[in-house]
Amino acid sequence: MEESAPLTLSLEPLDDHLIVEPLDEDVETRTGLIIPQSAEAGCRSGIVTAVGAEAHGVDPGDKVLFPKGAGFDVRLAGVAVKVLRRGDLIARVHD
Repeated sequence: MEESAPLTLSLEPLDDHLIVEPLDEDVETRTGLIIPQSAEAGCRSGIVTAVGAEAHGVDPGDKVLFPKGAGFDVRLAGVAVKVLRRGDLIARVHD
């Protein structure tokens, strides 16, 4: 029996979709207050890893906020990512 070659997968978002790798980190404010991710009011943050051709104003590497229930959860090579529409984003984070 032949051994199969490792499967290499990547996602290329179409149209106004984008791929976000969620961050499950505690957030520390400028004043030093630490807010656990679970305590944030309905929002999650993540890093954009890929954007579709029509997802204007967002680039790979941007840190963004999005609602907890938005998009689709996908596990790719052991890494959990979200597939979101550009309109699902709440804000870009500058820190």
